[in-house]
Amino acid sequence: MCKRYVSIWFRYLLTDWVAIRRPALRELPFVLAAPDHGRMVINAANRLAELQGVFPGMAAADARAIIPSLEVLDDKPGLAPKLLIRLAEWFTRYTPAVAIDLPDGLILDASGCAHLWGGEREYLRDIIVRMKSKGYYVRAAMTDTVGSAWAIARFGKIAAIIGPGEQCTALLTLPPAALRIEEDTIERLQKLGLRHINNFIGMPRNALRRRFGATFLKRLDQALGHEDEAINPVYPVVPYHERLPCIELIVTRGGIEIALMRLLETLTNRLRKEGKGMRTAIFKGFRIDGKIESLQIGTNRPSNNVQHLFRLFEINLEKMEPALGIELFLLEAPKVEDVKVIQEKLWEQTRGLDDTNLSGLLDRFAGKFGEDHIHRYLPDEHYWPERSMRHARSLTEKSSSPWKLDRPRPLQLLARPERIDVTAPIPDYPPMLFRYKGILHKIVRADGPERIEQEWWLQQGEHRDYYSVEDEQGQRYWLFRLGHYIGDKTHQWYLHGFFP
Repeated sequence: MCKRYVSIWFRYLLTDWVAIRRPALRELPFVLAAPDHGRMVINAANRLAELQGVFPGMAAADARAIIPSLEVLDDKPGLAPKLLIRLAEWFTRYTPAVAIDLPDGLILDASGCAHLWGGEREYLRDIIVRMKSKGYYVRAAMTDTVGSAWAIARFGKIAAIIGPGEQCTALLTLPPAALRIEEDTIERLQKLGLRHINNFIGMPRNALRRRFGATFLKRLDQALGHEDEAINPVYPVVPYHERLPCIELIVTRGGIEIALMRLLETLTNRLRKEGKGMRTAIFKGFRIDGKIESLQIGTNRPSNNVQHLFRLFEINLEKMEPALGIELFLLEAPKVEDVKVIQEKLWEQTRGLDDTNLSGLLDRFAGKFGEDHIHRYLPDEHYWPERSMRHARSLTEKSSSPWKLDRPRPLQLLARPERIDVTAPIPDYPPMLFRYKGILHKIVRADGPERIEQEWWLQQGEHRDYYSVEDEQGQRYWLFRLGHYIGDKTHQWYLHGFFP
């Protein structure tokens, strides 16, 4: 497939943005200026100001001498990159690969995208019309290379769409500045009378390299397509994605569900053929007002089951607000993994954690309540109970050590033991009474002590003597005394867990 690039030049990016926010300025000449060595210097001028002879780089005082009614506004440093990032996000409706071209442009990799709009002419026309309707003055061009698209968008006076392989002819009449070369190189070319690209394009390459340097030749080769030039998209391109443009604006939930189902069917068919499944998926709706509605799901196992994935999205589908209408839907799968077929065993009634029904149930819980509410624990090699387990990274992660089942452990373990008041007779005897949160508990049954030593490699705290006790209400607790019993010393007792 032939590569096709679109360069979009926002000639008055900053002033157009200000005019959009303050419509009264659209009919007035105004500039954006910032202090520089004790004077206000113009960084950007709107079209009306330029038509009257005011340009960036001039002093604001000189500009006011030319246009007495000139509005001078404060420039905001760093505004242009932020605006371009926001515009790049909006332009993902035209292609997933959108790169910033500082200080005032965007580069789109439109390869394989134009047919969705009915052709390249309609594709480019839609971009220009939409931008102008928002208040931006733009110029755009589509060619085979980034360099030639950039040149024609800014300097071209011919058709904005250059056919495949025709960029060389389109560049011949343009000035050297169209090659994105340094100012001093441009000045040297002009002094030599080389005012257009066709004046030097046929010269020997060795002579051009000696006089103008390797960078000059590189830019020329990039524009002509003799050397590849990669772009750096603002948002990394997801290999697995599907797009669905809408003939009519979608404003109902039913229409959103139909679009989601079609995208899921198309993308899962592709994944199924490759033996893969989604781990995360993002469903986006591009609204006519420029905003993007987005929903994201995750799965415990790679899945290409359309119905299961649709149910996960359906949980939060009401959060997707169509407003005036959605014109484009996009489904991305940024995380994809191989689907592993689990071998069933005739003598086993259940597959435990390998059961796909279990992973599907957990996916639905995570979608409704959030992943933070679902935890799986594995044993960890520590003596102290609160350290003897750790969070599993996934549903399928295997444990490196077995659970210790030689002694009973409470079902609910406190993350941090809580101090309690205890009445106990003599050393190694279980407690008789304890008070927890102001309530007195009389112990009728007890088992212990079970001594758990401190971890010598950590050297934190004394040993613990644990007791499993039951009060007169039938409730069971896990208590421990910290340290040795020494004479009249006031011993510290703690509650650490609750048995079912």
